[in-house]
Amino acid sequence: MVLGWPLLLVLVLCPGGTGIKDCIFCELTDSTKCPGIQMRCGDDEDCFTGHGVAQGVGPIINKGCIHSISCGREEPVSYMGHTYSLTTSCCSGPLCNRGAGLATGATSLALGLQLLLGLLLPPQYWL
Repeated sequence: MVLGWPLLLVLVLCPGGTGIKDCIFCELTDSTKCPGIQMRCGDDEDCFTGHGVAQGVGPIINKGCIHSISCGREEPVSYMGHTYSLTTSCCSGPLCNRGAGLATGATSLALGLQLLLGLLLPPQYWL
């Protein structure tokens, strides 16, 4: 089984193959973009994106880690003198709350495996 060890190596080294979960964090903002920073979450936490609305003002967002049992809840938050209704949407993959179009853990695993196979196999076997 030639590919057994390399596959195990990819599973261990790729995000999502370990129990460590990283998410994007950013404070409440009324900007449409939330650049954020990477943060490490606890074992019982998921990544989330919070979307808040209030009458007469634009929406707000925030991102980070939240306890799994709090996912999907709607809670009031104060921002810039207004009370918003903030609803959290959770996801469970590493950095899954960073935005659309970016690789998730499963995509990273597939790309890592393809790269590894490309390094081990001669060009005539590449896809």
